[in-house]
Amino acid sequence: MRAALTADRTMIVTEVPDPVPLEGQLLVRTLACGICGSDLHALQDPDAFVETTRRSGGTPYDPRDGLVFGHEFAGEIVAYGPGTERRLPVGSAVCGPPIGIGPQGAGIIGYAPMYPGGYGEYMILTEGLTLPVPDGLDPKAAAVTEPFAVGTRAVRRSGIADGDVAVVLGLGPIGLGVVAALKARGIGPVLAVDFAAKRRALAEGLGADETIDPATASPYERWADLGVPTSTVDRIAAELFGTSVRSAVVFECVGVPGVLNQVIDGAPAGATVMVVGVCMQPDLVEPGVAVSKELTIRGTFGALPAEYGATLQAIADGRVDAGSIITGTVGLDGLTDAFARLSRPDADAKIIVVP
Repeated sequence: MRAALTADRTMIVTEVPDPVPLEGQLLVRTLACGICGSDLHALQDPDAFVETTRRSGGTPYDPRDGLVFGHEFAGEIVAYGPGTERRLPVGSAVCGPPIGIGPQGAGIIGYAPMYPGGYGEYMILTEGLTLPVPDGLDPKAAAVTEPFAVGTRAVRRSGIADGDVAVVLGLGPIGLGVVAALKARGIGPVLAVDFAAKRRALAEGLGADETIDPATASPYERWADLGVPTSTVDRIAAELFGTSVRSAVVFECVGVPGVLNQVIDGAPAGATVMVVGVCMQPDLVEPGVAVSKELTIRGTFGALPAEYGATLQAIADGRVDAGSIITGTVGLDGLTDAFARLSRPDADAKIIVVP
């Protein structure tokens, strides 16, 4: 099959062997695959990618050894491996969480050599984790389920409650997925923050109550107006006098050094900080500020199969307009240019590959 194979900080479109489905697996033809920011990071800084994966307990494979990226996918069933239930007919459009399980071991689809991703013409999927694309849903929109499911999990893990204030920093596909998940749950107000006007407009289309350009205004100057106490003393006083106050959750979806400490500085007392962006470089934070403010700092990564399925249904039902963030479509030969475009955040949000 034709596929984009990673090399030393680049990709080469070439012929590679077709994947072969083993026990409990399906062979699918790729219909659409989203380009993820993680792919950009892994290609640009493979040392940091491998080290972060190793230290966090993953099974790292070095992109310089040749991988077929692509973990945001929709495909069409072509054939079945042995021992499958065959509950969906050949020709069915399917998608699913990027988890590969089988006799060849387990791995993340697109980041493990035994599970080539959607930047190739064919993939193998685990039948038990594969979901049908609902009738009428464009496979390109179905491919966006994966990053939006990451947003769904981040919102669930945050513990945000009705009436809380949400601030979403960074409006790439994951940040936009967080905005969509918050609004699907009826949370508000949601303040969406990004330097790029195009991405702020996309967040507004997904229901953000307010968008902020951090070049002209700070997202941390609104707490008092929104009824959120800024200091620990103010929050204690409110509790003593029985005054109703709001809490805040800040979703950090940027993932570059320095941002987390800015959030710790700007977050109000008692806030929850959800670290959603994957920063692969060392960073400096000041724990004393977080302690004094009694901040809760939580990480989140990926999505569980049930969260993926719930997000897919929300997209199919029209409660979440995942297709609205797609700003371009390319073939395999356009991948290098697409990666360059995505390195400029004012140019695109989500580019879909159609091999």
